[in-house]
Amino acid sequence: MLKCYALTDKKQKEFYALFGDYYAELGCDEDTEHLLDEYVVADLKAGLLSVYLLDEGEKTVGFVIFQTDRAENEWCKKAGWGDVRELYVEPSSRGKGLGKFMLLTAEMFLRESGAKDCYCLPAEGTEAFFLSCGYAESEERCEEMDCPFFTKDISSSPCNCEKQ
Repeated sequence: MLKCYALTDKKQKEFYALFGDYYAELGCDEDTEHLLDEYVVADLKAGLLSVYLLDEGEKTVGFVIFQTDRAENEWCKKAGWGDVRELYVEPSSRGKGLGKFMLLTAEMFLRESGAKDCYCLPAEGTEAFFLSCGYAESEERCEEMDCPFFTKDISSSPCNCEKQ
């Protein structure tokens, strides 16, 4: 059974562990606890972003971090747009559609908040996943992350995913 829900204090330890795994997989050597405490959880508590976890049975296997870009958020790249900032499914749970499920969940919440378009800045090697979910690589680049914006119209279509 799948359960997707907003991060709670009770699940914070599991989220921190998954985020550490995610950053390790990306090859980042930053202090993830500091990053989470000072930026992610602080912005979550300020209402600037959302964090949702995914449980498969009794185990937490993934997360998605998303926001509607607003000027008061220092991570605002496209004001008024939805931004899927981070998406992670642990390796043993991949290939089951869980990432797409979490992405669609984030898009639904972003659409309900008024966003008509969404973007992401995919990590190297994840571009095909976002393309399969209806995102298109734009010519616009995020200089800070040195990658192109991938964009999607989320105004009406709840799902543009193709089976891979």
